[in-house]
Amino acid sequence: MAKNKPSKLKARLPRGFVDRSAADIRATEAMLAKIREVYERYGFDPVETPAFEYTDCLGKFLPDTDRPNAGVFSVQDDDEQWMSLRYDLTAPLARHVAENINEIQLPFRSYRAGWVFRNEKPGPGRFRQFMQFDADSVGAPGVQADAEMCMMMADTMEALGIPRGSYVIRVNNRKVLDGVMEAIGLGGEENAERRLTVLRAIDKLDKFGIEGVRLLLGEGRKDESGDFTKGAGLQSDQIAKLEAAVGEFEAGKTIGNPTGDEGLAELGGIQELATAAGYGADRIKIDPSVVRGLEYYTGPVYEAELLFDVTNEKGEVVQFGSVGGGGRYDGLVKRFTGRDVPATGFSIGVSRLMTALKNLKKLKADEVVAPVLVTVMDGDTASLARYQKMTQDLRAAGIRAEMYQGNWKKFGNQLKYADRRGCPLAIIQGGDERAEGTVQIKDLIEGARLAGEIEDNVTWRESRPAQVSIPEADIVTTVRRMLAEQAEDRARQDGEAGATQ
Repeated sequence: MAKNKPSKLKARLPRGFVDRSAADIRATEAMLAKIREVYERYGFDPVETPAFEYTDCLGKFLPDTDRPNAGVFSVQDDDEQWMSLRYDLTAPLARHVAENINEIQLPFRSYRAGWVFRNEKPGPGRFRQFMQFDADSVGAPGVQADAEMCMMMADTMEALGIPRGSYVIRVNNRKVLDGVMEAIGLGGEENAERRLTVLRAIDKLDKFGIEGVRLLLGEGRKDESGDFTKGAGLQSDQIAKLEAAVGEFEAGKTIGNPTGDEGLAELGGIQELATAAGYGADRIKIDPSVVRGLEYYTGPVYEAELLFDVTNEKGEVVQFGSVGGGGRYDGLVKRFTGRDVPATGFSIGVSRLMTALKNLKKLKADEVVAPVLVTVMDGDTASLARYQKMTQDLRAAGIRAEMYQGNWKKFGNQLKYADRRGCPLAIIQGGDERAEGTVQIKDLIEGARLAGEIEDNVTWRESRPAQVSIPEADIVTTVRRMLAEQAEDRARQDGEAGATQ
């Protein structure tokens, strides 16, 4: 009777998660380095919080409450306390500041990059794990702190190679929207759902235009397919007041409501500060129609929007849109301390910004040359020790190098490995070379065409394409020179390619 074979485990990636390649990781690191440089220049320091927080510390500002665990991934610890993976980097920062409030120097200016997790239904461009890069100023009450955040966002866009005119930092104020809601009779807890419907309608201004938004604020809107979206049910006079409030910003504009007018005054202050520092409306634009994250923002809100056109999943040409944003959240730290601790900050969506930079052909990692390969012609311990010594000498000189660790007996396989790996050079030393105190260095870039034809040592010795014989003592010097020559060739080819575009 045949034994049942154990079933093989199926290798599979959970939905909403991705593996990252070396190229993606290096491109991300290069991008983060440019962002970090701007943050550091503004006097911000790094801080890091763990991926897990106690669930009650994260608060109820979750993005997707119809999912299990209210939009977060949660586990119960052995002391029966619930912990959750962080869904953003702001709530953990608020906890960190509150826990260390007596030791931290306020204003506390910090930045952090890290993975965040959302227990959401995955879809195109919608992941359950993604990276954010935040900067925050905690203990800074004035609008000058908000204005500075907007300036830093603008400088970050340009540091990444996004040209002026291809981005804008749009700024609004939660108080403006709260004030106009009160002014049209939608204040109070009983109108919370209608307010949300109104905000969603305003958020569609770019997509549907003012006429479409009027329909959504009124009885509702039917789209081209015939689907009907129920509106907020506002009267025409209410819609007119909303339109006036979220329309073009002008200094001295009023809503006739204390909360709203305070918000407009703060926006005027941000505009004045930005203009005085040389940031005109082409970079930082006051826009009362901006609606974002209003669950915990208490004052100014802002977002970095990219203005160039891209083709979306449906084949439609649209503007790229937001790659990050933030605002003032004076109530977050107060949840822990009971006292007012003003705070403002913004968050960059790293993956989305990377997609934007790819579209602009601005995503270039620092060039990483594959390692020089020290091949293995003899597998006895003494020979392996010599090959390892060559490898270590190259590494000690700052040159990426590796000794071949696979089956060394088929030399052609070593060259195929080097070709697939993109190795620039191979170092070869058999018995004859060892007796002479020499090594062969093969230029694999020049000789790549022949690599697949070489199957054994005899063929290698007969063809010896693109290679030089040197004294063993000259390995480091020669490798360094040959790598420099290859780098010059690449630079020249890049220059020629750029000139023809």
